[in-house]
This record gives sequence, structure tokens and C-alpha cells, in this order.
Amino acid sequence: MMQLLFSVDPFPDLALLTARVIFSITFLYYGWPKIKDLKANAQDFVKMGFKPGWLWGTPVALLETFGSLFIAAGIAIPIIAPLFAIHMATGTIWKITKTDKPFTDWSYDLLLLSIALLLAAFGPGSYAL
Repeated sequence: MMQLLFSVDPFPDLALLTARVIFSITFLYYGWPKIKDLKANAQDFVKMGFKPGWLWGTPVALLETFGSLFIAAGIAIPIIAPLFAIHMATGTIWKITKTDKPFTDWSYDLLLLSIALLLAAFGPGSYAL
């Protein structure tokens, strides 16, 4: 087995905290405008082809806004992180199959999907409520 130059043993919880905080800030940034105007958000979802828009847009707005706060606090990670993973998988698949968007437009969704999966697999770490 290869010997590492330094040990990362003390840092996994700090890495999970960092991932949670950055992930949460990102989704709160995108969720807050959606939750502030659910009607416009529903119309945006209809334009993207998700009908009825309120059925798709409202849960996404709630997840992105309030789920991000749960993730930041490290609360209900086994429930919330998989919901984010489903959300990002849906967005990625939709962008790949229903739009002409290049990889650069949906690679961001893949990164968020991977963070959600990591949080679902490893939990919030020690720095959580």
C-alpha cells in the first residue's frame, strides 16, 4: 500500500462540514428566488416542459431553500441528501436528453449530484446539530 505524505485522518469531518456549507450556500442562492415567487417559478417549470409547473416547481423551491438549511445544520441528512441527489439526477438527465446544452452546462449538475451522494453515503460528520 502506498504511504501518503501526510495523514488526512483528522480532516474528514472538516471536509464534510465544508462540503455541506458550500452545497447549502449554492442551493440557498438558487432556491431563495424560487420560494419568494412560487407562481413565477411554476411558470418557469412549465416553460421547461415540467407540467403542471406548481407540482414540480414547488417541491424544488422548498427543497432548495429549506433543504439547504437542513444540510448546512447537518440535520436529516439521510433524507434530505438523497432528495437533492434525485433533484440533480433529474436535472442532469433532462439537460442531456431534452436540450442541446453542452457538457459545460450540465457538468455543474453532476458535481452537485456527486456531493449529494457523498453526503448521503457518509452523513454530516461530527460538526452537525
